[in-house]
Amino acid sequence: MERYDLVVIGSGPAGRRAAVQGAKLGKSVLVIEGRKRVGGVSVHTGTIPSKTLRETVLNLSGFRERGFYGRSYRVKKDIQGSDLGARLRMTLEHEVDVLEHQFQRNNVRTIAGTGRFVDPHTISIICPDGHEELVHAERTLIAVGTAPFHPPNVPFNDRNILDSDAVIEAPRVPRSLIVVGAGVIGIEYATIFSALDVPVTIIEPRNSFLDFIDREIIDEFVHQLRDRGVTIRLGTAVTSVETDESDWVVAVLEDGRRVRAEMLLYAAGRMGATQNLGLEQCGIITDKRGRVTVDPKTFQTSVPHIYAAGDVIGFPSLASTSMEQGRIAACHAFDLPMPPAPQYFPYGIYAVPEISTIGLSEQEAREKGLAYESGIARFRETSRGHIMGLNAGLMKMLFDIPTRKLLGVHIIGEGATELIHIGQAVLNLHGTLEYFIENTFNYPTLAEAYKIAALDAWNRMPRMAAATVPEATPLIGEGPLAAE
Repeated sequence: MERYDLVVIGSGPAGRRAAVQGAKLGKSVLVIEGRKRVGGVSVHTGTIPSKTLRETVLNLSGFRERGFYGRSYRVKKDIQGSDLGARLRMTLEHEVDVLEHQFQRNNVRTIAGTGRFVDPHTISIICPDGHEELVHAERTLIAVGTAPFHPPNVPFNDRNILDSDAVIEAPRVPRSLIVVGAGVIGIEYATIFSALDVPVTIIEPRNSFLDFIDREIIDEFVHQLRDRGVTIRLGTAVTSVETDESDWVVAVLEDGRRVRAEMLLYAAGRMGATQNLGLEQCGIITDKRGRVTVDPKTFQTSVPHIYAAGDVIGFPSLASTSMEQGRIAACHAFDLPMPPAPQYFPYGIYAVPEISTIGLSEQEAREKGLAYESGIARFRETSRGHIMGLNAGLMKMLFDIPTRKLLGVHIIGEGATELIHIGQAVLNLHGTLEYFIENTFNYPTLAEAYKIAALDAWNRMPRMAAATVPEATPLIGEGPLAAE
């Protein structure tokens, strides 16, 4: 039986980062991956393919240029599933190649097979050819990710009743689409297909969706979707799904309504892929969704030498945070001191349009009883936005009135997931409104929205507070050191 300092089950964002970190600390590391090639859910059915599909749709449809050339503008008039699949295959092949090279470069061993605990330190690996390999793990990281939730009342057939994995594996462009579930995954796919001018109906049993996003951003988002003809049905659940005589899908709602479309995507929840791990052999208990409970600072499970990270532990279920969780787990496992994590991290939703947010929403600021002010900048107000033909998109910033510190940034529109990082840096460095007012931004850029929103907030703030604004730092060439 081979012995390893660290065995990682799963090679997604959390698993890969933990494996490489462990290897860089000079430890022997094994990665077990259930698929034939590394990458996990993120590379094969999740983050990378869904974002690739989004970019392909936006490019082929000409969606970004319609602000100038009208809604009828198209780059390619007849977009087929084969057009979408071609770019997906190229991107995924590249991602897998990069990851395999990274493992090889850091002397991380990988093995294809299904891992299962025999006891807390022994893992059985069933390889694709059927043979079994046993390994001893001094420390283990569970990073198996999640799988789509399949309720019994939905007859999945991987043809016109699909989950979020199947919609990527064989992409097609339906004449109409029902999306069940208005979570991040459901909203992303609904808006991607809507950009292809596919009539989309979103069904969500709750009376609201994406509740962690500032409501003003969601209001703008809903307005844009309705303007594109997307139907949003909140507050009603799907009781059954059937097909009619034309082989179209009919979703029957609990209020008696029936929604008919050529294809249905069920995206209401995912389950931790832990059912076959043999966790009972270690005394680890999962919740009803198959997720593992961990210490949020160290990512240790109830068994100290076994860690878990990534989607398998639940919210926020982001590739970005999963990577950091994996790195922190590996460092803690080998007694490497870690600095405290930043208080805030950005959340990105790759819908059409993009949404990204960091810090407090206006609702959270109110709940905390903070004296705050907000500022708004609309992308169409910027020269870059006008050049790009942007008719929509906005940035909202919140500032604490007594200290003038930045509290949160919320963006919807083109480039939101890139723009958010300016706000991330200022927020985690405890910056104030003055940073945005006094500093120079490239012109023309969408980043100018930071200054516009900050000035909008400044104009709303009490003039007594405004009188405390320090003098601006001299620009290069204007200060006392200019001659030097």
